[in-house]
Amino acid sequence: MKIKIALAQFNTKLGDVNANLHKHLTLIDQARQQKADLVIFPELSLTGYALLDLVADAAIRPHEDDPVFNELLGASRDIDLMVGFVHEDRRHRFYIAAAYLAEGKISHIHNKIYLPTYGMFDEGRFFAPGDSVRAFDTRFGRVGMLICEDFWHASLPYLLWLDGADILLFSSASPGRGLTHEPRLSSSEWVEHTNRAYAGLFTNFVAHANRVGYEDGLNFWGGSTIFDPNGDLVVRAPDFEDTLTVADIDLNQLHRSRARLPLLRDERTILVQRELERILGKS
Repeated sequence: MKIKIALAQFNTKLGDVNANLHKHLTLIDQARQQKADLVIFPELSLTGYALLDLVADAAIRPHEDDPVFNELLGASRDIDLMVGFVHEDRRHRFYIAAAYLAEGKISHIHNKIYLPTYGMFDEGRFFAPGDSVRAFDTRFGRVGMLICEDFWHASLPYLLWLDGADILLFSSASPGRGLTHEPRLSSSEWVEHTNRAYAGLFTNFVAHANRVGYEDGLNFWGGSTIFDPNGDLVVRAPDFEDTLTVADIDLNQLHRSRARLPLLRDERTILVQRELERILGKS
């Protein structure tokens, strides 16, 4: 089975949910014209990243009665979507979130677990951390979603792998920092090395959408990628450009890679559980 995935990297308008929704719908139409099955949008794609005190104004309660989600759910009837937004729960807590929409329904919502508060980041001041990570079923098989800092912590991709995810969908608003001897930023290379490693270690597909543009002094570098279960690059979007990058993945590659390298078969989860209990018992 082949899936055509579209990576939608673009420059959001900070705090302008309606303008960003319009951009989503335009990119979804473009992806539909290219016969994509799934469109992945970056972190906080409906709101922009550096919201600060705009968090509550930009927040959404995700259901069909919300006008923004109603539009997106309608668009998802014939193409699956992963969109980024500020999630307001029923007790008025605010999360950086990603929603997976398919067949006009919300299949899954992931609330970002790790909120960076180092260097240029201050997410923990404005958002609550998520407290669960789950794989979920789609028409393409079992999938897991993570947001930016989440996939810098190896435990979360590992848990999704054990929970049955064969496709890992990552979104980010990753700002550029650091130069190398090549015409790319150090931060883009760090992220790419990490994604490649997860694909090869877990013999999974890893698809990552990162945003572009400038916001509050931050420069987002784009460079969205897909890696296959061998850790080989399928496609890379250009750095610093608004673009819709579309590529096919072949799910039969899971069979070929795992027959050659049966890491999932040999994983000793009971040992991991036992050793974690021992380590936690020391505290």
